[in-house]
Amino acid sequence: MIKNYFKIAWRNIRRHKAYSAINVAGLAIGVAACLLIFVVVQFELSYEKFQPNYKNIYRVVLQQDFGEGIIYTEGSAYPMGDALRADFPDSKFAALNTTYGSQITVPSTAGNVNADDKKFLESLGIMFIQPQFFEIFSYKWLNGDASVLGKPNMVVLSKSTAEKYFGDWRSAQGRILKMDNRITLKVAGIIDDSPANSDFQLKVLVSFPTLKSHLREYNSDDSWNIISSNLQVFMMPPANTSVAALNARLKTFTTKHYGGRITDKKLHFLQPLSDLHYNTQFGNSLGDHLTNKATIRTLSLIAVLIIVMASINFINLSTAQSVGRSKEVGIRKVLGSSRLELIKQSLGETTLIVLFATVIAIGLAKLTLPYLKNIASVPDNISLLSLSSLLFLGAATIVIILLSGIYPALVVSGFKPALALKNKISAASVGGVPLRRVLVVTQFAISQLLIIGTIVAVRQMNFVNAADLGFNKDALLIIPGSTDSVSIQKIEGFKARLLQIPGVKDVSFMADQPSSQNNWTTNFSFDGSSEDKNLQTALKFADAAYFKTFGLRFKAGGGYAQADTANGYVVNETFAQKVGIRNYNAMIGKTVKLGSGPWKPIVGVVEDFKTNTLRDAVKPIVILQNKTQEGMTGVKLTTKNFAGTVASVQKQWQRTFPEYAYNGYFLDQNIAEFYMQENQLALVYKIFAMIAIFISCLGLYGLVSFMVMQRTKEVGVRKVLGASTGSIVYLFSKEFMALIILSFIISSPVAYYMMNSWLQNFVFRIPLSMGVFFLAIVSSIAVAWLTVGYKAVKAALATPVKSLRSE
Repeated sequence: MIKNYFKIAWRNIRRHKAYSAINVAGLAIGVAACLLIFVVVQFELSYEKFQPNYKNIYRVVLQQDFGEGIIYTEGSAYPMGDALRADFPDSKFAALNTTYGSQITVPSTAGNVNADDKKFLESLGIMFIQPQFFEIFSYKWLNGDASVLGKPNMVVLSKSTAEKYFGDWRSAQGRILKMDNRITLKVAGIIDDSPANSDFQLKVLVSFPTLKSHLREYNSDDSWNIISSNLQVFMMPPANTSVAALNARLKTFTTKHYGGRITDKKLHFLQPLSDLHYNTQFGNSLGDHLTNKATIRTLSLIAVLIIVMASINFINLSTAQSVGRSKEVGIRKVLGSSRLELIKQSLGETTLIVLFATVIAIGLAKLTLPYLKNIASVPDNISLLSLSSLLFLGAATIVIILLSGIYPALVVSGFKPALALKNKISAASVGGVPLRRVLVVTQFAISQLLIIGTIVAVRQMNFVNAADLGFNKDALLIIPGSTDSVSIQKIEGFKARLLQIPGVKDVSFMADQPSSQNNWTTNFSFDGSSEDKNLQTALKFADAAYFKTFGLRFKAGGGYAQADTANGYVVNETFAQKVGIRNYNAMIGKTVKLGSGPWKPIVGVVEDFKTNTLRDAVKPIVILQNKTQEGMTGVKLTTKNFAGTVASVQKQWQRTFPEYAYNGYFLDQNIAEFYMQENQLALVYKIFAMIAIFISCLGLYGLVSFMVMQRTKEVGVRKVLGASTGSIVYLFSKEFMALIILSFIISSPVAYYMMNSWLQNFVFRIPLSMGVFFLAIVSSIAVAWLTVGYKAVKAALATPVKSLRSE
């Protein structure tokens, strides 16, 4: 019997090729899109879940309140790990200190570092780490054990890193490495590679005692005064311990170790490991990206909406087609078919189409999988057909069959034999046009929601990309370097040689470019006051050429004279406003004390520039000199012979610093990377808005097909009575315009709420104007006219005689 159902279903599919092709196309595209979204969402939600103690691991984080709003940081002070271990003896603690862009050198000989050595720059995955880390986190050791990380000058490598450095990880044990040309390390262990779904991409693990003798070089000290986001502490309390009770104990701990008034500003508390990858309040100092849970919910919602739209299409087209099959149903009923058998027959046909569409969807998803990394932060080798994705496909297929097949099956099986045999099945007999109108309104509400999302996201990102940052970011080559004593002695000669290259306009040495994701802050006192201001200021270390090289604009005063250490400070407008001075000329000569440092005069006030991203408000900032911090080179280039100039700069770098690898990048490209996820989301909206529009068009085509079929005689009568082609087209088109306007009324408030919430992530953002919504409705109407027009014109041009003879 089942075989017979599918055989007849296959015949019907072949007989109605156009309808079947439209159904399969809509479902296949919808299922493929949903499958790809599922792969992304599943990957993002799986972070760290492979850890056996996943639910009982926490990071000790810090909340600071300086009167200008609460600041959260994942960082800790250097003594934190040992102090926590002493005050919480029932729990396990481990500290790690990450470092970015460090160079690992594999010496070619046992002697000093030279130009022939292999050099590797690692942007992530290098960290000083305590052996207790492996009591909390589980990783497979291929060689050695965690105890080696308790000894100075030892290093543990991941398997792939060891193979990159030495060719074979088995030959790495006992070999020597140089880190940043300052620390000699002995390879004492190998661990297996971290999974892709982990923010702990462990590559080069340096024993924690090694850090103690190099604190200054890695921007730390052994006091409680410096909080560094690089240094993080993880905790595993006894099972079933109350987090609230632990946070209360941490409050007492904060008071004990910071002491005095400063405890009013600081509070340590626990962040669950399950929150690390998703909480954007804290910085991303471990992995390569964070994913907001709202983004995951948005992607999941889009997948659901696409499936709903594809199912609506099927319903529209199936019910339109069912009228043409009324005689077949009448004959089957006369010959004894029960309603249940007709339902089974209809669902069998639906099942066949959905299964066929699912197979095509898998092929489409497979073809587009290599491009998935352009819209999501997923690894290149991510699997499409895992056990979970196959289960998802199975569940989705069943849901689509039920959503798409039940209503058409009930409609077809409910035909009265006498009416069906006489072709008297009308719109009322199949539930009428109203239901299909509701479905089309739903489809266009969804598509307009995505269209509005696309317009807002694209406009915001265009605004971000074109925003005035307060400095010149174009044609600026940034070269990370070192501040070791040898490099410091070479920089003046290096600068002189760079300025002799045609095409090099200016050169500056600095610790940080104007816009970055760094947040170096300190407390300060102003104008001789003995008390700190109740706020923090950001710091930028740079030489005297910094202002000209980056085109910073002065509002008062000017830059400082070149020196090895600070002889004066330059502040921004926000700094002046925060200390209560609106006349910037009055700032010149005022003095500032940073932390416990000396008093220095303010020599200039620069116009505000974006110190971080456009998500963040402009911070008060002090720019000062400190040669031991200025390891980064900024080179301002002309556009003439651009590639040749860059090549010349690189050669000069390699001649001057042969012991360091060249790692230059352009500032504008680096800034664009700040908004990688927002640009990806804008691209997601574009792609799925196009898919939604395509599926909506199929839905409209289904409805207009149904209406043309139902009103064939009416059209003939109207033409005989003198109706023009234009009036016939208008007859079919006018109600679609009403449906689209109704869908716009429904979708606009939802779209406004969603996109206004998304824009709140940016301090600097576009207004959510009426023009966005006007463009969405105009786009929808234009698409609808193109879709409806073909069928309407065809019906209007039909010969009246044929129309009147239609049954």
